[in-house]
Amino acid sequence: MFAKVHAVAKQVSEIVVGKDLQIRQALVCLLAGGHLLIEDVPGVGKTTLAHALAISLGLQFNRQQFTSDLLPADVVGISIFDREKNGFVFHPGPIFTQVLLADEINRATPKAQSALLEAMEERQVTSDGVTRSLPQPFFVIATQNPTHQIGTFPLPESQMDRFLMCLSLGYPDAASERALLMGEDRRILLKSMKMAMQPADLIAAQAELKKIHVSATLIDYIQALALASRQNGMFAEGLSPRATIALLQAARAWAAMEGRNHVIPEDVQAVLVPVAAHRLRALKSIAGSALSSRDMVLQLMKSVSV
Repeated sequence: MFAKVHAVAKQVSEIVVGKDLQIRQALVCLLAGGHLLIEDVPGVGKTTLAHALAISLGLQFNRQQFTSDLLPADVVGISIFDREKNGFVFHPGPIFTQVLLADEINRATPKAQSALLEAMEERQVTSDGVTRSLPQPFFVIATQNPTHQIGTFPLPESQMDRFLMCLSLGYPDAASERALLMGEDRRILLKSMKMAMQPADLIAAQAELKKIHVSATLIDYIQALALASRQNGMFAEGLSPRATIALLQAARAWAAMEGRNHVIPEDVQAVLVPVAAHRLRALKSIAGSALSSRDMVLQLMKSVSV
């Protein structure tokens, strides 16, 4: 089953070159049933990665460009009066898909961003008092520009906590950039991509994760990490229970990708930064330091013994 996931990773790596770790982390996020936030400067391949993942996994894909004038109805859908039917007819928005690419999500206002909250947590949307289920599987892959750039609205903590992982692609190394410059246009390559995995295979792989064994001592380790984040005095708020569940699910997915039927501490450590860094804010007293959220999570990991 997970051999197909590796085939997906290999195919995507031919489009998004030099980013094998980030591709693996993104697949772990989707295997764990979570939503993915990709944060980086424009032009490094965030949107291309989302496209390539959706195509390779055989998932229905919609893209919504988030702008400052976007309204929640533009995402969820709207009811329009139909004279022939003498009633209102609901027209679904782009959220009714298996993969929604929320492109540049932090360029939309908090009101528009809130349209995703119910969908991301409960896989359903409510419009005009009617609740409608979303297709399965359902993922939000959002891209975000750095918050210091012009025209951005920081995502609230409640929204950030709903993303299982947050990745940063970064600039390519010299060899990868040369391959991009000398190779074919990525948009053309995307059109030639073929499905490497059926949606049913993805759902089955997600179900297999429940069989990955987690020992009581490993649960102790995850709880110790969460407790340290709440009590070590570095963060304004610690990891939430939702975050600890996400960490466990991501560790299970990482173990499955490694070909193991049980989780070890190294699996937790492998996913801790992308699962935890975007959820944790430094206290004001240390917010001005040179340490990034990633560095602080690494310090947190070192402070908790296995």
